[in-house]
Amino acid sequence: MSLQGIASSSQQGRPPDRAQHRAAALERIFAACFEASHRTVLVGGGEEPLYVPSSRPEAAPHRIVYRADYFASALHEVAHWCIAGGERRTKEDYGYWYAPDGRSADQQSEFERVEARPQALEWIFSDACGFDFHLSADNLEAGVGPSERFAAAVDRARRGFLEAGLPARAARFHEALREAFAD
Repeated sequence: MSLQGIASSSQQGRPPDRAQHRAAALERIFAACFEASHRTVLVGGGEEPLYVPSSRPEAAPHRIVYRADYFASALHEVAHWCIAGGERRTKEDYGYWYAPDGRSADQQSEFERVEARPQALEWIFSDACGFDFHLSADNLEAGVGPSERFAAAVDRARRGFLEAGLPARAARFHEALREAFAD
């Protein structure tokens, strides 16, 4: 699938209702799904996205912090959380490395390798909300956009999730999004 096809695929002929695509709505939906069961909340306003595990979850929940109040950033960070296993969810930012904007070609290749599955879930979540999905190479300073190889990997991962079924937490969130954003 081409990058253009991915960028516009989630629209599915529906005009977007930007008023309903407020990231605060995602915070409420996420809390209803996971605050009690996983002691985890979604929080906007971050300068950078970050997962912050609580040292005392019985007193304070784990936090998934997303960029500013961006709807797409919230969906993307939830996708990472839905994929992360129990051990990863005990570590800040799931224990992954992150090289900021301006990555080398090797670093960009590694970024694309680890980002295919989260971006595939983000795409599925975006579709459930009737929100446009856009691939992110997250390396604008280096002048690098999403490669065709990355686009194909994200599309393969998306199709794989849809065929095999979503991970349990992703399936729960997806269903809640579908109900909340139903036409």
